Amino acid sequence: MDIIIYHNPACGTSRNTLALIRHLGIEPHVVEYMKTPPTRALIADMVDRMGVPLRDVLRQKGTPYAELGLDDETLTDDQLLDAVEAHPVLLNRPIVVTPAGVKLCRPSEAVLDLLPGVPLKPFVKEDGEVIIDDAGNRVR
Repeated sequence: MDIIIYHNPACGTSRNTLALIRHLGIEPHVVEYMKTPPTRALIADMVDRMGVPLRDVLRQKGTPYAELGLDDETLTDDQLLDAVEAHPVLLNRPIVVTPAGVKLCRPSEAVLDLLPGVPLKPFVKEDGEVIIDDAGNRVR
């Protein structure tokens, strides 16, 4: 299965998502988007495939979101994409692309929605939260 994860290793949610994908026996193509940011066209395409507004994939916490005035609802998607292009940290993470779709995987177990038919086995997040129980059932 061809999977791409736009990953930030400094983010616990992103680390948990990557670990969960690997735990299920899949080695994704990992793009550390802070080192290799996706193009604005790719971001726009992924957001379109998600079926959400661009604002839904912007990260506010720990970013220049407020300083750049990105809370201004009159800003266009082109203006928001300009900001993300200049400051990749504004792109929330992790974004996962699979044949089943594209999704911002927050919380990390949201990635399971993109992996239909993959057999589940017990998984616990870094913080000890059980995501898949001993019987292979999704807990959340």
